[in-house]
Amino acid sequence: MKRFEGRVAAVIGAGSGMGRAIAKRLASEGAHVVVVDREAELAAETVKEIVAVGDAAVAENVDATDIAALKDLFARIDKEHGVLHVLHNQVGIPGPAGMDITEQDWDLNISVNMKSMWFSCAEALSLLKKAEGKGSIVLVSSTSAIIGSPFAPLYSMTKGSLVPFVRALALFAAPFGVRANVICPGTVDTPMLPKFLARIPGADVEALMKKTIASIPLGRPAQPEDIAGVVSFLASDDAAFVTGVTLPVDGGVTIQ
Repeated sequence: MKRFEGRVAAVIGAGSGMGRAIAKRLASEGAHVVVVDREAELAAETVKEIVAVGDAAVAENVDATDIAALKDLFARIDKEHGVLHVLHNQVGIPGPAGMDITEQDWDLNISVNMKSMWFSCAEALSLLKKAEGKGSIVLVSSTSAIIGSPFAPLYSMTKGSLVPFVRALALFAAPFGVRANVICPGTVDTPMLPKFLARIPGADVEALMKKTIASIPLGRPAQPEDIAGVVSFLASDDAAFVTGVTLPVDGGVTIQ
């Protein structure tokens, strides 16, 4: 029995990397996945991969920092399905290194890493309430929210905000039968990883990559599928009594 048979899931930021892997995993377990991304072509590619193996998905071209667009997205889901069982928001940017940033940098990072999370949850909640106790929200943060980043304080601040937010959201949503949790991935083998390391002025990206991987107790970076498995668990009935939790998915980095 597929865990999400007959259920509807929205994955925001599903055009590539972890988001794409998560959308494919939920679809493989029976969910009808609404693949949301600001890049229409990437969303379409994810849907193409899902449909090619006989699973169900539809693409939505939405900028998650645009509140009106989010309202329209969930209105379309309501019209089409009348319910939402899973909301996963994968949206995030690494932001600039150091403390010498512009106000534009600040506003952009707050908008992508915090605003998109708040309003996607706020706009989806009425549909999640209709899931008859099966509603689940899973947000993505970072190990930088737990141990701090010496290179990117702004990233740590914005991602760190999701930890208390999810605790409060879990309490707010519990009376409606909706759970909320947040995962904190560590080093993940995606196209964003070298970009993340390259923010450091004068960085030797290859050397930093080797150093980063060497610091992981399990000896390797995560694959996107490793993250997808954890999201699938948290969104499923197997985690029916798990809410308000911050879960590192980091190969042991944060326990050192």
